Amino acid sequence: MKINWGAGIAILYAGFVAMILLLVGMSASQKIDLVTDQYYEEELQFQNKINKVNLAKKLKNPLIWQVEERGIIIHYPEEFAKDTLTGNVKLYCPSDNTKDRNFPVKAKNNDQLIAGSDLKPGRYYLQIDWKNGKKSYWNEGVVVISKKEM
Repeated sequence: MKINWGAGIAILYAGFVAMILLLVGMSASQKIDLVTDQYYEEELQFQNKINKVNLAKKLKNPLIWQVEERGIIIHYPEEFAKDTLTGNVKLYCPSDNTKDRNFPVKAKNNDQLIAGSDLKPGRYYLQIDWKNGKKSYWNEGVVVISKKEM
């Protein structure tokens, strides 16, 4: 069987169109998670975040956290022992926004436990936006929750 050059070009063109349609279909079905839905509003507040980070760095006893079997334990500075701390703890999972969690700051004896049973295994960005009186602070880092820690 012999194919003339016109049929060859038609087959090549049809193959190219089929490949492009396949790629468009695959890209349209991809799941895309944004960091936040209010991206523009948060960008406007970015200088406030920088100021909070600088205040947190100047603390004599910084805020620290650790991942244990029970969950994530956040240790607030001891100098704020008698003060009421307020704010928000956010766990942002870049790979799956259904794993994102928000918790209010509830320090008891300068410690807060985020129970491991409330978290699914994965890699999270821990973002702590907390306030002591009139001063606001921001701390962030990466934590990894694995099955054996839960």
